[in-house]
Amino acid sequence: MAVNDIPLISFFQRVLDPLIVMGTLYLAALWFRAPFSGYLLVLMVLAFFIATAVYRHIDPYRTWRGGRTWAYARDTVFGWCVTIAVLWFLGSASGLRYYYDERVLLAWAVATPAILLAGPVAVRMLYSPARSREVRSVAIVGANDVGLKFAAVCERHPNLFMAVRGFFDDRTDDRHPPALRHPMLGKTRALVPYVREHGIKMIFISQPLSAQPRIRTLIDELQDTTASIYFLPDVYIFDLMQARFDNVGGMPVIAIRESPFMGLNSTVKRASDIVLASLFLLLLAPLMAAIAVAVRLESPGPAIFRQRRYGLYGEEIIVYKFRSMTVMENDQAVVQASRQDGRVTRIGRVLRRTSLDELPQFINVLQGRMSIVGPRPHAVAHNEQYRKLIKGYMLRHKVRPGITGWAQVNGLRGETATLDKMEARIQYDLDYLRNWSVWLDLWIILRTVKVVLSRENAY
Repeated sequence: MAVNDIPLISFFQRVLDPLIVMGTLYLAALWFRAPFSGYLLVLMVLAFFIATAVYRHIDPYRTWRGGRTWAYARDTVFGWCVTIAVLWFLGSASGLRYYYDERVLLAWAVATPAILLAGPVAVRMLYSPARSREVRSVAIVGANDVGLKFAAVCERHPNLFMAVRGFFDDRTDDRHPPALRHPMLGKTRALVPYVREHGIKMIFISQPLSAQPRIRTLIDELQDTTASIYFLPDVYIFDLMQARFDNVGGMPVIAIRESPFMGLNSTVKRASDIVLASLFLLLLAPLMAAIAVAVRLESPGPAIFRQRRYGLYGEEIIVYKFRSMTVMENDQAVVQASRQDGRVTRIGRVLRRTSLDELPQFINVLQGRMSIVGPRPHAVAHNEQYRKLIKGYMLRHKVRPGITGWAQVNGLRGETATLDKMEARIQYDLDYLRNWSVWLDLWIILRTVKVVLSRENAY
């Protein structure tokens, strides 16, 4: 994405996209010669506000800014489906949908996402620097990891039409990174004369946040040039999770680490959990009753084992499972079940191998303690142990724990006997948080069925 696409993106988000939604409905009505009635005007206004709210929460342009075209298309289509679903619900509840020509509504529903997708691409082609073939000269202040990464991006994407001339840095030569592929043009005090002499078009400042006074001085000096100035924040040295630009009360902020379930995403996630958990409980109620009876008959003790686990935000919750052992460890020292574990009952071994012991957790989902898909909850004792050994371990608690998860469908199901295995599981959990989508949840559920049927790593 070119830097000057940012105001263009803002134009689409705030103005053009909502107008496309309204305009396409009007054109569909003209095409089928439907009268422009007050009902149609009401629908246009409702569509305008609902689509604006939905797309503000989904923010498909975040993926567009990141160059992820397919993800942008996916988010745009999904947002439109949500908009149509809301409008259909309102129309059915109020009876208004019977006042519209179904041909108009169908044409509008199909054409709108296509036009929404085509608009940014067409405008970018019209106003891209590629049309003028102007290659903009670039100077980077700061020969550090972020600066080098940006220079590599310019090289990797020639369609940006940005040529990096070199770096300015105050450090001595022996402190320059060995991967430096562009020339060092001098100290930062030499930047302004170089910009004037060579007509540099764009300057990117890659300095740590601690260098604010030096950056302020540099920007003041650059006011005597015509170069555009951009700041490359060093937030990328952190482990970014759902990172995005936002504002709080009009003040710009950068989200470095945030839960993926914010705004509309939270509603979608919770609604899908409730619907699926209710469906599974209805279908599996006879099986669960039979399992409960079998557990009680084989060994003394309750059919349901209540476990203390960490849930959302690291708060302690109670998780249900069918009891599969003769003991019920729930204290500060918990030994993970292993192959040929003598504590596991005969019924319990079958339940663990088929994952049927997890079925009561659908009740936890309805209670709001768990989700169907998410990082698997660990025993409190294990949490306290591994949070001290694995960096970022507690970040998995930024979401509700799940009955199944990304780690489990990637071969990390069951006992984690070594620190390496637990670290791998945590990396999959964090990867899930970075890349969550409804489609990823559905894919994990389908993969879970395959894993359970193949009985991988279960005992």
